[in-house]
Amino acid sequence: MLKKNVGGIDRVLRIVVGLALLAGFFLNTEGAYRWAYLIGIVPLATGLMSSCPLYSILGLSTCPMKKV
Repeated sequence: MLKKNVGGIDRVLRIVVGLALLAGFFLNTEGAYRWAYLIGIVPLATGLMSSCPLYSILGLSTCPMKKV
């Protein structure tokens, strides 16, 4: 399983942006670059999984730190 590295606000924003882009794909039926809206799958998936592979590569995390 992937390590969680996407925090609350970041996660919500990713899901909203992903859903908005996918909605654009279905609503913009005549667009020449309609397929470009499918990039919304990436932020939607990373938001739902709470894990971003790019964050892992860069060593970033937006999750709150655990209190000791």
